[in-house]
Amino acid sequence: MLKIDSLSKSYGQRPVLQNLSLQIAPGEIYGLLGPNGAGKTTTINIICNLLKADRGTVWINGQPASEQTKSLIGIAPQENLLYRQLSCAENLQFFGRIYGLQGSQLRQRVAACLEAVHLSDRANSVVETLSGGMQRRMNVAIALVHQPKLVILDEPTTGLDIEARYDIWELIRQLQQQGITVLLTTHLLDEAERLSDRIGILKQGQIVTEGSLTELRHHLPAQEILILQTPTPDRAIHRAYQYGLIARNYGNDLAFWLPEHLELKELIDRFEGIELESIARQPVRLEHIYLEVTQNLDGE
Repeated sequence: MLKIDSLSKSYGQRPVLQNLSLQIAPGEIYGLLGPNGAGKTTTINIICNLLKADRGTVWINGQPASEQTKSLIGIAPQENLLYRQLSCAENLQFFGRIYGLQGSQLRQRVAACLEAVHLSDRANSVVETLSGGMQRRMNVAIALVHQPKLVILDEPTTGLDIEARYDIWELIRQLQQQGITVLLTTHLLDEAERLSDRIGILKQGQIVTEGSLTELRHHLPAQEILILQTPTPDRAIHRAYQYGLIARNYGNDLAFWLPEHLELKELIDRFEGIELESIARQPVRLEHIYLEVTQNLDGE
């Protein structure tokens, strides 16, 4: 559905994209991750033909990106693309007309989009009276009004409470069930982990690693992550090194990579003589992989 080949873009002397390449299959949810400034927004703007690349090509549904391919794309940007003084139905009618919809076709699409985001009962409600979660769902509805084949969701749940996030997640899964391809950008790694079929991690304008979560786990030589709380972390790190364990700090957590599954008693025995306030194991998560790739890759 989407193919990007050797895309490069600079602003003055500052390179933003450097030979970026990726492919997204029809019906796939692809999570594009990366720190601020990695090039995600620039990539989206080039896909949408809002910005010209210096080099490289973008293909959408087998066609080179152009004015003609804009109708194949729906985008729900970070900032809600809504007129707050208009009703939900009026917003959809406005954007539908921009895409050339009219008459019965427009009415059908407005009704279908409201139903898709579970807001049929709020068709005549003014947008500014909606909750934050409802407004985000309306933002997605706007992206769907012209029946695109590729939907770009840019930070779709930022700032929402957990219940509203779950609503958006279910909506994204429903889009995939309808055969729509989804490009998802998010800083919420649990969101990408739950929703994405494949994940690409962008760093300094390049995809530095890509694959399913199972494939990405191969980047860490660990079967599990051991989390310790201790008043003497230096002693714990020294002891762990004696067993060949790699240490990392994840926020306030002191963590060690376990290359094999070990019983809890055996782990406690390895730290005998060191005061432990708590000890716990957890699976390798996307957050561990992401931090390793974005923060430590250059030092490996």
